[in-house]
Amino acid sequence: MLCQLSINNFAIVRFLELDFKAGMTSITGETGAGKSIAIDALGLCLGNRSDANTVRPGATKTEVSARFTLHDVPLAKRWLEDNDLDAEDECILRRTINNDGRSRAYINGNPVPVTQLKAIGQLLIGIHGQHAHHAMLKSEHQLNLLDSYANHKLLLDSVSASYQRCKQVENELKQLEQAQHERISRQQLLQYQVEELNEFNLGLEEFDEIEQEHKRLANGTDLIERCQAGLHLLTESDEGNIESLLNKVTNIADTLQGYDDSLAPISTMLNEALIQVQESASEIESYLSRLELDPEHFAFLEKRLSTAMQLARKHHVSPDKLALHHQELMAELAELAGDESKLDEIRMQLEASQKAYLTNAQKLSQSRSRYAKELDKLVTQSIHELNMPKGKFSIQVINDPANISMNGSDSIEFMVSTNPGQPLQPISKVASGGELSRIGLGIQVITAKKVATPTLIFDEVDVGISGPTASVVGRMLRSLGESTQVLCVTHLPQVAGNGHQHMFVNKFNKAGHTETTMQALDKDQRVNELARLLGGDVITENTLANARELLQ
Repeated sequence: MLCQLSINNFAIVRFLELDFKAGMTSITGETGAGKSIAIDALGLCLGNRSDANTVRPGATKTEVSARFTLHDVPLAKRWLEDNDLDAEDECILRRTINNDGRSRAYINGNPVPVTQLKAIGQLLIGIHGQHAHHAMLKSEHQLNLLDSYANHKLLLDSVSASYQRCKQVENELKQLEQAQHERISRQQLLQYQVEELNEFNLGLEEFDEIEQEHKRLANGTDLIERCQAGLHLLTESDEGNIESLLNKVTNIADTLQGYDDSLAPISTMLNEALIQVQESASEIESYLSRLELDPEHFAFLEKRLSTAMQLARKHHVSPDKLALHHQELMAELAELAGDESKLDEIRMQLEASQKAYLTNAQKLSQSRSRYAKELDKLVTQSIHELNMPKGKFSIQVINDPANISMNGSDSIEFMVSTNPGQPLQPISKVASGGELSRIGLGIQVITAKKVATPTLIFDEVDVGISGPTASVVGRMLRSLGESTQVLCVTHLPQVAGNGHQHMFVNKFNKAGHTETTMQALDKDQRVNELARLLGGDVITENTLANARELLQ
């Protein structure tokens, strides 16, 4: 419930601090006095768009704060707790606007983005403006009214989530299908390239091995001649080979070591050299025994090497990277094949998500039809009370599974018959301005009773209503005020007289500046204000008597 509203330097308000009570509060004042100014200021605390023009001329900033009690508002308390803004059973919303247009928002003293003011504001206050009945002519607003009355938030969330899932999968499928032609062309090219490389079947390390073996066979004759020459020098020459010479030197070193132990390392090194020479000769002999000059194998290697180099040039890679490139092409081909299966999978996902959407949308549609019948009776009864005794109201719910949206697959039409014998027709075609006001007000009061908002504001919703109908409207709002805090800006004495309390808005000039004030009226002041509303500038005993009767 709204307990207090403080306004500083807002438009023509210099300073106001208003205390509000439970029940219905009537707000009246002369035309142009600024009866809606407190509501406009409160709108800033609820996250409405700010403007530097709202700052009172000569002031540096506007500041508005609103204090609410949360005893019976569990949703708001939970929201504050979830956002680490808890202040037990109280919530203070504050907004400042500098004269350069910059705005700041606070919840319980904590700086927050304006979006959070809007989020918490929706749980604290519902505002019904004076032109709300015109919005009722729009199908989307009619749908919102029905959903608000039926409290369809959870069903709407389910439908919205499944709708977004459908759109997400549809977009993914569309992208895959658009790329399918390119994918098929690429797949065909890869298939040809992979088959060609599969036929060649080059191993990862094979090119280096082929290249090395080809080099060896190409130089085979020279290898044999040079190995034999080396072997001849090492061990086979009769004129003196390295092995025999090292044997002689080793013997000399061994003899010298017997004379002087310091020569032992020389003897050791010569013996090791002799062993190395002998092992080298053995390795050369073994190599020569294995070396075969096979012309057919050489031709095979030369052909394979040439083919590898040709394929490497064709694929724009170096020959030693051809096998790796082959593997990469096979992986890409497998991935493209996987894309085809993914396309089938996405189609199945789309079918499943569409089925889930239709299931949720059908549940929502059935609930709408059920609550539409309930609302038909209540609104018809309400407009009977509002001086349309033969009027009839009906909500037409048309479900079209092909017409999907975030709000389901229903289209809504408010139908009305205002006179006996007339068929039900769309409200936009048959209702006059006064009839539309009465029907709209009846719907607003009925839906307000179902919405768990602790404070409701009606800003001149009684425009176009007068006489006995105004008295009925007043009683409706007072009855609503028994369970919900109601603030009602009105120009009708019959409505104002039903308030549990009454505030008066006054505009005056002071030192060349215009100011607006708002004050709570006591009983005598209320009588005078109602008399003014009844009789205008001249207040007579008759108008005072009428005013007292209204208060009774």
